[in-house]
Amino acid sequence: MDREAFEKLVEEGFLLIPEKFRKRIQNVALLVEDEPSSEVRQQEGLSADETLLGLYQGIPATERGDSYGIGPTIPDTITLFKLSIEEAAAGVPEEVRKIVAETIWHEYAHYFGMDEDEVRFREEVRGKQRE
Repeated sequence: MDREAFEKLVEEGFLLIPEKFRKRIQNVALLVEDEPSSEVRQQEGLSADETLLGLYQGIPATERGDSYGIGPTIPDTITLFKLSIEEAAAGVPEEVRKIVAETIWHEYAHYFGMDEDEVRFREEVRGKQRE
């Protein structure tokens, strides 16, 4: 899949976040990279056979105090890793779309203050509700 088509899926995935949450998102850049850098792999403690679909880096909304944003404030970032997602989807376009949307939801859940255990629990609940 070319980069432009992938980025369109990212835009679509972002719009799947309910508006009541989207309007609360502030100062977050949504990025696409091919794959995690060696620094990110090390930072996340990934072994050679592990991959990363997305990564949130920043200060979760629940931890931002009253002085957040006073003066220059670097945006938080959510990075989606294109090649990792395509590999996980086995190159199937509809599966790529699904994984992009799920990864965006997952990373914005971190932005809203959920730790990894809580995000995974809520993903299970969401999956059961769809069945």
